[in-house]
Amino acid sequence: MQPRNMSMSGVVDLAAVKAAGEAKAKAEQARAEAARQGGGAPGGAVPPSALVIDVDEAGFESSVLQLSNEVPVVLDFWAEWCEPCKQLGPLLERLTVEAGGRLVLAKIDVDANQMLMQQFGIQGIPAVFAVVAGQVLPLFQGAVPEQQIRETLAQLVQVAEERFGILGLPVDPEAAGAPAAAAAPVPAGPYDALLEAAVAALDAGDLGGAVQAYKNVLADDPANTEAKLGLAQAELLSRVQHMNPQTVRAEAAEKPRDPAAQMAAADLDLAGGHVADAFSRLVDTVRVTAGEDRDAVRVRLLELFEVIGADDPRVTAARTALARVLF
Repeated sequence: MQPRNMSMSGVVDLAAVKAAGEAKAKAEQARAEAARQGGGAPGGAVPPSALVIDVDEAGFESSVLQLSNEVPVVLDFWAEWCEPCKQLGPLLERLTVEAGGRLVLAKIDVDANQMLMQQFGIQGIPAVFAVVAGQVLPLFQGAVPEQQIRETLAQLVQVAEERFGILGLPVDPEAAGAPAAAAAPVPAGPYDALLEAAVAALDAGDLGGAVQAYKNVLADDPANTEAKLGLAQAELLSRVQHMNPQTVRAEAAEKPRDPAAQMAAADLDLAGGHVADAFSRLVDTVRVTAGEDRDAVRVRLLELFEVIGADDPRVTAARTALARVLF
């Protein structure tokens, strides 16, 4: 599955990647079919009322950070005395329900949660953010036209699905008379030949060929789980194949604040199966860096998440740790 001189112990193999991709495709197709037939969602579906929640500082981690690994969470910072908030709040609630489980709206009263307001650097309200897989994204502030809000939320859902494979929560469309969610798009395909070509290239040690084969799939189907995870694995192998482990680790030990040195060591950690060590190394590096250096380390950490897969508990824990460091 990989060049003979490389160790990928503990890293997701392509058989698991393929299974994950097939499972995701089946889930998407089942959800689309249920919506087309007007039927309820599978077991465990939530009522539309559960898509809008009130959040405080004590419950922020469980209600927002952890939940954001399953569904994008939109944060609405508001106050009772804020007149624009009274216009925006109901609109956000309506659009959230219309999204059919692809969003959750978390309402935060700034008067009762001053610390959260300070942590997010909010200067005025209403202010709207989103959290996806533990990462905070600013959306907009103040009064915004409905069409612009719709477009922003649609882009948020797209990013969550295509980059993180987050499809949202199953919703019972009959609860409380809620409208049925729009049918989910069925993934394009099939791509069996291209995916098999990528695996063959990996087996032959042709990492460049494998990378290109996966990119060819993603050009047509950006949400293809098997291709995303396969590409992340192939790119990791490409980065580490010519490294001298002793040199890389010595440099990382000598330069604990150097982004390049720490990213190289993290790549080696992950390639050797030391997943938690790789993640914690980069989270610690994000903590002690700033600006472009910090962003480069954050992006590399997200790339390593792709190698392991969004459902792995080590990824979930690292995303939460990253969010704490960033915000």
